[in-house]
Amino acid sequence: MKNPYVPEIAKIIDVRDEALGVRPIKTFKVSFQNGHDFNHRPGQCAIIGLLGTGESMISIASSPTKNGYLEFSVMKLGKVTSALHACETGDTISIRGPYGNGFPIDDWKGKNIVTIGGGIGQAPLRPILQYILDNREDYGKLDIIYGARTTNDLCFKEELFELEKRDDVNVHLSIDMKEEGWTRFVGFVPTNLLEVKPPPDNTIAITCGPVVMIKFVIKNLLALGFSDQQIFTTMENRMKCGIGKCGRCNVGHLYVCKDGPVFSYATLKDLPEF
Repeated sequence: MKNPYVPEIAKIIDVRDEALGVRPIKTFKVSFQNGHDFNHRPGQCAIIGLLGTGESMISIASSPTKNGYLEFSVMKLGKVTSALHACETGDTISIRGPYGNGFPIDDWKGKNIVTIGGGIGQAPLRPILQYILDNREDYGKLDIIYGARTTNDLCFKEELFELEKRDDVNVHLSIDMKEEGWTRFVGFVPTNLLEVKPPPDNTIAITCGPVVMIKFVIKNLLALGFSDQQIFTTMENRMKCGIGKCGRCNVGHLYVCKDGPVFSYATLKDLPEF
């Protein structure tokens, strides 16, 4: 069994400015120096480290169907993420993981899928979308509901603009306040969800974003007729060590890093702090 404390070394092979708002986001594409694949599942996380700076738990923003590399979309917030934003193509980082349970995406085959994301919360949802698009015949209707404060804060917007052109995907983008030239929905993501009104029949809904957004999205999904078992979200922001040692991520009787970070609302609704 691999030692969970020993990181692997990876090289940054591409850096892309993802969002240019007041909280900038960059996407880093990395490959392992030993040539190994990560064998992760959509929804899992990894600990990224920079020598002399520290480590940070980050959602994996690419699907396991994308062989030979991983992608991480990172918001510049603290010491480690700021140092990572200063990295360039060719620099090396350390990676430990993957951690967490991931989304039960194989159990969703044959079902319609709705993802509801806000801001950087689209990053954990992106692997689901990539996985479904790479296995399109295995899944039903696909709706993507996503929004951010401004157009500068939208992640993966060029990818999403391209997906708008496809006949087998429905993309519903929004920003919180009106901007010149924006012809899509203006308003908060939970409100856009009610505008789209995805039918709950044979459908799985997955949401990720700010906690307040998630709570209103779940409220609106329930109002649309979704059951607790049809709604999934993630709580990876609570994770620290990834292996249940530090105790930082416990919520009630659960450890997010061992029992999550992916949970159905049926599990979450009776827990404290949610």
